[in-house]
Amino acid sequence: MAFTERNVSDDPTAMDELWRMGIRAVPVTVIDGTVIVGFKPDELAKALGLS
Repeated sequence: MAFTERNVSDDPTAMDELWRMGIRAVPVTVIDGTVIVGFKPDELAKALGLS
């Protein structure tokens, strides 16, 4: 499964994108437009079609 990791500590552009989306916490995972804030295994599995 291909993915892109962006570290807001090292990438100011990534931080700006989160701020524009109103997100002030990490981790953030975006799967096909679905935004998941925080570590939520059940939501991640659902978004990936694994549950």
